[in-house]
Amino acid sequence: MRGKMYKPPLPLQLSSSNQRMIEASGQRKRVYHVWKGSNRFFLGGRLIFGPDVRSMILTIFLIIVPVLLFAVFVSQRLVNEFQHHLGELITGIPLGFAFYDIVLLFLTACRDPGIIPRSTHPPDPEDDNISSLSWTGSHGGLSSVPPFKDVLVNDVLVRVKYCHTCMLYRPPRCSHCSICNNCVERFDHHCPWVGQCIGKRNYRFFFMFVASTTILCLYVLAFCCLSLKHVMAAYECSLWEALTNSPVSGILVIYTFVVVWFVGGLTIFHVYLVCTNQTTYENFRYRYDGKTNPYNRGCSENFKEAFFSTIPASKNDFRAKINEDVNAFPTSLPVRHTMSPDIAKNGYNLEMVGNRQAVGAEEFDEIQSQISTMTGLDRSGTPGLNASWGSDKGNWEITPNSTPNLEALSAEFVLEHGFLETEKFDI
Repeated sequence: MRGKMYKPPLPLQLSSSNQRMIEASGQRKRVYHVWKGSNRFFLGGRLIFGPDVRSMILTIFLIIVPVLLFAVFVSQRLVNEFQHHLGELITGIPLGFAFYDIVLLFLTACRDPGIIPRSTHPPDPEDDNISSLSWTGSHGGLSSVPPFKDVLVNDVLVRVKYCHTCMLYRPPRCSHCSICNNCVERFDHHCPWVGQCIGKRNYRFFFMFVASTTILCLYVLAFCCLSLKHVMAAYECSLWEALTNSPVSGILVIYTFVVVWFVGGLTIFHVYLVCTNQTTYENFRYRYDGKTNPYNRGCSENFKEAFFSTIPASKNDFRAKINEDVNAFPTSLPVRHTMSPDIAKNGYNLEMVGNRQAVGAEEFDEIQSQISTMTGLDRSGTPGLNASWGSDKGNWEITPNSTPNLEALSAEFVLEHGFLETEKFDI
């Protein structure tokens, strides 16, 4: 693969004033306290779920209740028809499968699916592998970052997209989940039944969960049909009379028959995706039929990659103290201002926020004098300095529209200075 796809955000340093503020508030915050995604955390950030974690309760209910009904009302009829130990297995197997199914459900839903940490500033413009297309940012300003970047994957040119929310170029097979509000590696889909994104770090558990659910449904369906058959033979009655005699068996037959079409079809579909090394997102969006799939290495190698490769470690430490990993700390830069990558990298950090609190009246007068000077230059036809980052590094473009921006910055300074003074007074 040519080009560096993911650059970890540069570490930011908290000023002494910000450290005192965090320590004065009591227990220091951790990364998951200020996480910008829509995830929900439990056990002090040890478990990470999606925003729709409550849907797991419904999924567990749909698994546990039918199995309990089968164990209490159906399997007892079959115990007397087989030898003693076989009768116990008929009851114990679905209970064990249900427990295994729920464990897989939690392994899928409560772990990092492969979230890529957000960057604190746009990436540096590069001359190679970047599309020359320009685009307008969502906040109305001209963005300095091209929307696409071309990279080579197994000698196939793949176009990756810049994520304006996470401020990074998404690696190949990565996509931004609008529900969780995160970029996820090898994004497959967001599963509403699991309540979590399915990505690089939990796909195999999701596949095993769907496959085991299919097996559990087929097991219950088969033994419920066998129970009805024994009722018909014992009482020499019709199927309708057997359903009247054992209504739970009839209900479970209908329920498992409907569910097995859904989970069974999903299992077969994902078997096809594994064998061809595709994701659900790629299959629906790109349609590799008739095209070269750069990730397909053959059925056996694809199968090994999906189930026998090492699961990568999470790129996020959600329990890290905020002064140890402040990349998740919300930036206070207003979104309406476009900032040069070099300014963001070298000049703007959290320490500047603390320094802005110490700006006094003399510095503000100096800012006003500079605005007056720039206003005079503008009236005399001299262009002001409104910097915008071009495609070449270090190239600053001069435009005559600087005075309104400086005035807006002055107004913002007054508001923020007053707010910070009020906040300081309240403390």
